[in-house]
Amino acid sequence: MYEGPVQDLIDELGRLPGVGPKSAQRIAFHLLQVEPPDIDRLQAALQKVRDGVQFCVVCGTVSDGELCRICADPRRDRTMICVVEEPKDVQAIERTREFRGRYHVLGGALDPLSGVGPDQLRIRELLARIGNQQDGVDVSEVIIATDPNTEGEATATYLVRMLRDFPGLSVTRLASGLPMGGDLEFADELTLGRALSGRRVL
Repeated sequence: MYEGPVQDLIDELGRLPGVGPKSAQRIAFHLLQVEPPDIDRLQAALQKVRDGVQFCVVCGTVSDGELCRICADPRRDRTMICVVEEPKDVQAIERTREFRGRYHVLGGALDPLSGVGPDQLRIRELLARIGNQQDGVDVSEVIIATDPNTEGEATATYLVRMLRDFPGLSVTRLASGLPMGGDLEFADELTLGRALSGRRVL
């Protein structure tokens, strides 16, 4: 244990996902050695994230304004919605250049053990988007692109039950090829692109 602010910094860094005690300590001592302008830039970036980042009112991904650039782009196919768990998954799919529709970010996955049920996710908003025509255009396909792990599969199964009563709606799932238990963000572009183009109807 270190004294004062250094230990406080290590403790706070250790709360970040994927940062263990040793990594937190390394980062803290690195920050002690950098020039003050570098610390100021980091502090300013954190301040902007806290004060300036919004979530798109349509899809729920991070955005600079009310609408994200994808929802604001009139060239995107409004008849297709790809449902993902987190904003990072949007970027993973965008890197494949295989999908030209729009997205819907749930904000997580069903995980009863952690207290995450349907009411904690943006499922009602998804159903409302599909039920209401978007600028006179019907949604014809929903691609479920939740992570291939236990929580993601449970979420996909729940969504299929919710969506099967919409007439004329095709509900598809990413094809196999993604490792079970993985996250979309860690899949390479080729594998994720093939999983997207080879998606199966549920």
